[in-house]
Formats: sequence, structure tokens, C-alpha cells
Amino acid sequence: MQDNQQPEGLTIAGKTYRSRLLVGSGKYKDLDETRVATEASGADIITVAIRRVNIGQDPNAPNLLDAVPPSKYTILPNTAGCYNAKDAVYTLQLARELLNGHKLVKLEVLGDEKTLFPNMPETLKAAETLVKDGFDVMVYCSDDPIQAKMLEEIGCCAIMPLASLIGSGMGILNPWNLSLIIEQSKVPVLVDAGVGTASDAAIAMELGCDGVLMNTAIAGAKDPIRMARAMKLAIEAGREAYLAGRIPRRFAASPSSPMAGRVA
Repeated sequence: MQDNQQPEGLTIAGKTYRSRLLVGSGKYKDLDETRVATEASGADIITVAIRRVNIGQDPNAPNLLDAVPPSKYTILPNTAGCYNAKDAVYTLQLARELLNGHKLVKLEVLGDEKTLFPNMPETLKAAETLVKDGFDVMVYCSDDPIQAKMLEEIGCCAIMPLASLIGSGMGILNPWNLSLIIEQSKVPVLVDAGVGTASDAAIAMELGCDGVLMNTAIAGAKDPIRMARAMKLAIEAGREAYLAGRIPRRFAASPSSPMAGRVA
């Protein structure tokens, strides 16, 4: 890509976004910090936990949408805190009502409160119901290529395998499985969960991921605003490196200056 070219966008469910970084809206000290960090990240898509955050359910409480307005951002309602398909489906149907028919959603059905690992049987069940109900479903899942393929075949518009446990900051623990999912998928693949710092985001993009979603890595940093800027740059650098094509790994040295044709 030449310097004078605009970076290509991320297309999900027929809509193209400038940024490949998706960010969460939780864990900040207040809505003002949420607003400033979100702006610093350059993200276009902001995920919102419908069961935990007020987006109009309580007219007497502060509304997240005042800090990250739908006129500026694409709000991505998610089912954080749901442990079965029934609750997840109900939560996103509620979100659709609150957001005036909004179709793009993030599905996550958790297995337990300790690991927050996805419950894949319930995830598959909920995904099938939501797709049939007309939702555009981005789905949090295990890094299992078989399960990822099943979700794509159901009709999910984006596959979101975890890099490591939610909020762990451990980075990408199984790049090989992630690479298999990327290779087989015909829909966008975005790393979701486990990113801890900018290098983790860059590695995900260098592997060929279409994007990265994160929350704790930014909101939990000592300086969330600065970390948001760092993540923005890491996503851009990782994508550029992927498109540029890295040199192959070698067991032997390869001199930068060739020996042939030397002058002395």
C-alpha cells in the first residue's frame, strides 16, 4: 500500500467502517473518560452490555448514549452476563427495541462466572434463533475451527474467537487455531477477549485478523486515553505489516548488503 492511499475499511454485514478496532464501553471511571478514550481509539463500533449499562432502560440514570451517541458511533449491543441461549436472545430483542430496530449485535453466551469461556452449544442455539429473527450476528466463540465454521454456516456475519480469557490480558495463546479459523472463514474474523497491550493487537492483525475488539486492555490501563491511542496505532501497524508481507523466518543469517558486486 502506497503512503498516499487510504487504508481499506472493515466491512461487516454490508457496511464498511474506517477503523478495525472495536472497543467496549464498560469499566471506565465515568462517562467522560468513556467518551475521551473512545474518541482516542478512533473506533467506529462501540459494544454495550445491555444487561449492565443504561441506554434508555432507566430514564432517571445517566445514559451511555450521551457519551457515545449513535449519530457518531455504531452501537453494538452484546449479551455479556448471559449463560443460556434463551436469555441471550431475549436481551438482544430488548436491545433492538431500545435502539429502534437495530440489527447488528454481538452474541456471547458464557459457560461459567470463573472463566467466562463461551458455552458453545448454547451459543450455536442462540445464533440460529437470532439469524432466523433477522439479526446480523457477530459471535464470541472458542478458538475451535469446527465450531467457528458451524457458526458461519448458520449465517453469522462475523466470527470472534477469544485470544485468551476475557479480561486476562494474556494475549494470543493459540495462534495456530486462530490462523486455521482465518484461513477457512469467508466472513470477517475478529479477535475478542484477552488482549493486554498494543503488541497483542498488532500480532492479531499480523496473523490476518480483520479486526480486534477490546475493553479491559484500554479501560483497565493506568492511562486509558494513552492506551486507546496506542491500540489505534497498533491495529493500523499490524494491518499494514500483514498487507506488506513479512520476510520468511530463517535459521541462517541473510546479509542486508549482498556480497556479489562489492567494490572492495
